[in-house]
Amino acid sequence: MEFALAGNPNSGKTTAFNALTGASQYVGNWPGVTVEKKGGYLKKDKSIVLQDLPGIYSLAPYTPEEIVARDYLIDAHPNAILDIVDATNVERNLYLSVQLMETGIPIVVAMNMMDVVARQNKQFNLDKMAYALGAPVVGICALKGQGLKEAVAKTVQAANAEEDTDRYPRYDARFEAAISEIEDIICPLVPRDRKRWFAIKLFERDIKVSEQVNLTADQRQDVEDIIATAEKIFNDDSESIVINERYALVTRIVNLAVVKKNDFSLSASDKIDRVVTNRFLALPIFAIVMWLVYYLSIQTVGTLGTDWVNDVLFGQLIPNTITPLLASWHVAAWMQGLLLNGVIGGLGSVIGFLPQLIVLFICLGILEDCGYMARIAFVMDRLFRKFGLSGKSFIPMLVATGCGVPGIMASRTIENEKDRHMTIMITTFMPCSAKLTIIALVAGAFFPTSSWVAPSAYFVGIGAIVGSGIFLKKTKLFAGDPAPFIMELPTYHIPQFMNVSRQVLERSKSFIKKAGTIIFASCVLVWVLSNFNFTFQMVSEQNSMLAIMGSFIAPIFVPLGWGNWRATVAAITGLVAKENVVGTFGVLFSRSQNLAENGRQIWPLLRQAFTPAAGYSFLIFNLLCAPCFAAIGAMRREFGTAKWTMTAVGYQCSLAYVISFIIYQLAHWSLEGGGFTVATGVALAVLAVVIYGLVYKPKRVSAPESLSTAQL
Repeated sequence: MEFALAGNPNSGKTTAFNALTGASQYVGNWPGVTVEKKGGYLKKDKSIVLQDLPGIYSLAPYTPEEIVARDYLIDAHPNAILDIVDATNVERNLYLSVQLMETGIPIVVAMNMMDVVARQNKQFNLDKMAYALGAPVVGICALKGQGLKEAVAKTVQAANAEEDTDRYPRYDARFEAAISEIEDIICPLVPRDRKRWFAIKLFERDIKVSEQVNLTADQRQDVEDIIATAEKIFNDDSESIVINERYALVTRIVNLAVVKKNDFSLSASDKIDRVVTNRFLALPIFAIVMWLVYYLSIQTVGTLGTDWVNDVLFGQLIPNTITPLLASWHVAAWMQGLLLNGVIGGLGSVIGFLPQLIVLFICLGILEDCGYMARIAFVMDRLFRKFGLSGKSFIPMLVATGCGVPGIMASRTIENEKDRHMTIMITTFMPCSAKLTIIALVAGAFFPTSSWVAPSAYFVGIGAIVGSGIFLKKTKLFAGDPAPFIMELPTYHIPQFMNVSRQVLERSKSFIKKAGTIIFASCVLVWVLSNFNFTFQMVSEQNSMLAIMGSFIAPIFVPLGWGNWRATVAAITGLVAKENVVGTFGVLFSRSQNLAENGRQIWPLLRQAFTPAAGYSFLIFNLLCAPCFAAIGAMRREFGTAKWTMTAVGYQCSLAYVISFIIYQLAHWSLEGGGFTVATGVALAVLAVVIYGLVYKPKRVSAPESLSTAQL
């Protein structure tokens, strides 16, 4: 049998799915975490498949995730639906429940978070709710695994029960009469167990459904006459009639089932939100929180582990063990160089940052699981809306702090296509876990005593997003009002150890896996190219293939302060995977200085090659330029066209170049005593143009109606 797990965003579906199937799907404390259905076998009964559907508010196909859920329910028609309802927001959640019942699929309603309900001084009579709803109702706590066994048993019973005509929602008699008349007309044309759903959709004048039902002209006229009569009786349009009937039913159910409710006392979450979502305090608190996260990750706790991995593990233990071993085996000199400088030097310089990443993952996991990150999306909506973006765009950006690929995929929750495309284009400006290695390298090499560098990278990303929103909304490609943002704020709770540890483990495994595959191969390739010429003879580094190719491209980056071939090659290899930037430096500097060590020993070599202004310019360029190949591939899938993808990559690289150019030229002139040159004057002029582009207000910009999105 196949059961669908359905419910509103953030209702606990994925938590229930993980508990029932033993899977480890990502659980986030904001909507949009699940953007496509995921399947798994029930742990205690492999004959049952559970499909975790995206969180949706209704079956109206307005968003991509609603389309995924609706198409699956109507086309695949699972044996039953286990509807996860957030019992703390029961009125809103039950609106979807009655729509699910309209499909004719047997349904069991699982009232989740009943422990939170008890703390809120609420009580439900689940038997009365089941009577009023016309479907079994079970109280559960998915986080603690309570009630799930009973919910599954009830779902199996519902799936095996004979068809019950009483399983549909019980609406007003006049509305029921109109729907029954439409059912009689379409009965021979649609599946018997789905005629109620088709009838209601025809009543709503759903064009897509109307095209699926092959009505004759006379039948269409009869249906239209029934609808027109109902509109006169209810004195409203057909779609509003259906919506009002659903809400009226939900109100009756809640009034009947709620035994006790204290509406007028502030909960602990409400009291906390009075501070952390305060109009004036919210952003300063957010800045302090993110500074503390990066301070712990980069400057203090994470650094302790990184120092040991760099200086002891890869600096002494591994080289001191491998070197005499290779000599005793009489391994060729070039192979020793490859292993010591290429593999150990390159991989070690990357893996050395794992302790800092783990601390960052723990901090972000705690913030997500306790409910604070959801508040940030709410707070940022105020800021984003002023600049032409929706707060919904900030959710993919929060996801992208772990990895850009799921962040790009999370943009599917945005209904407006223009806003969705813009979000895909700018989401990767947020520093992901791979970019943290670059942040830590630059912070350690050039600003070892400054705690502002790492969090500044986070806020530069947000600044690039806000600035891009202001600028792009003034173009014909993205003009228009931002999509509305509606989001419930989850109740604060103590972070769950399993949720946080699962996030840390999955993200760390992904980092190590990438280090053992993509970065390993890249380090070997970089070593080979930096040791051989085009006739594959071993030569000095300056005469190698890599030096020649890098030197050819390097002049492009001279105005940015780091126009040498090593930095150029590192930036280019970063397109494969951002961790390659550090790995490439590890290989090149290890060979040039005959070092088998890495980590801290790279820092003085970088300081010899660049000034602090150039180092920060290099950091900003790599934060804002095109993401890794995996993220570019995700952009290609979400855009659907190569033209949109190339436009996004071109914009990202151009913005990265311009911002890095301005930062280096002005910082080098004003802070490092550099002379005022032509490049400095150009940087000031470019800065003036950027500011003008941000403050300029066009009269009105609209997208050309003659061009389709694909053509654009």
